[in-house]
Amino acid sequence: MVPWSDFNATCLSRLLSFILIFLSFLPHISWASEWIDYSPDGYATMTHYTLPENFIAACGCTSTSTDYPTAAMNQMAYGSSTSYGPACGQCFNLTLLNSFLSNPPFYPNVTKSVVIKVTDLCPLSHSGWCNGTTYGPNAGGHYLNFDLAWPSSSIPNDFFPSDETLYGYTDFGVWNISYQSVSCTNWEGWNHAAALGSVANLGYSACCPDDPTGSTNNTCPSYSDNNGIPPDTQTSGFAISSSILLLPVVTLVVSLLSHVL
Repeated sequence: MVPWSDFNATCLSRLLSFILIFLSFLPHISWASEWIDYSPDGYATMTHYTLPENFIAACGCTSTSTDYPTAAMNQMAYGSSTSYGPACGQCFNLTLLNSFLSNPPFYPNVTKSVVIKVTDLCPLSHSGWCNGTTYGPNAGGHYLNFDLAWPSSSIPNDFFPSDETLYGYTDFGVWNISYQSVSCTNWEGWNHAAALGSVANLGYSACCPDDPTGSTNNTCPSYSDNNGIPPDTQTSGFAISSSILLLPVVTLVVSLLSHVL
C-alpha cells in the first residue's frame, strides 16, 4: 500500500508537470477567433500606455524607434499572439474625435493627429479595449484599438485636449478616433536610420519593416501561426547584448503587464 503522503507527493508532482507543459505552449495558443481583416481607413478606439524609452517591444524594432511616435495594436488585428505580426512596421495617421468614457462626451475644438508606427502588440483579454475579435468589437464598438506609447518625448504633453473645469480631470483615457493607413515616409522617424528596421542580432526573432506594403518581401508573417521566415529587416550595426535575446518571452510578459495593469 502506498503511504498517503507519497500519494499526495506523486499527484502534486504530476499536476506541476502538467501545468509546466501547459504554460510552455501558451505563447503559441491563439484565442478561438480569426485575425481581423481591417480596412486601411476607418474608425477605432485609442488608449495609451507607458513604454520606456529605448525598450525593445514585440516587433523587435530598434530601441531608437521609441524616440518617435509608436503604438501597440490589439492582438487580433496585429496578427500574432506573441512576437511579430503583419501589423509590425505599419504606419497610421490617427486623429482624435471625441472622448468615449466621459459624460457628456468631450469633442475638442482643435484637430489633433499623429502618425505612428506599430511596434508592439496589445494582448487579447476577455475585457478591456484590446479584446476586439471577428466575433465582436470592443466596448467602444470598434474592432481596432491603437494603444499609443504616451507620455513620449516625441508627442506633446498636451496632445490629448481636455476641459478640466468641466470634468475635474485632464486624462479621458479612451478616445474614439479615425485612422488612415499611410506610407511610413510620413512618420517622424523616417529620416533617422537608427529608428528604422529591427535589432540586428535578433535575426528571425524580430521583424520591423521600414515601410511595409503587404508584399511578402516587406511585410511580416504571423509569428504565432508559424507562417514562414520573415523578410530581413535588420538594421546594420544595431545590436543588443546576448543577455536579452529571449525577446519573444520577455516581450509577452512585459506587454501583458503594461496593458493590463
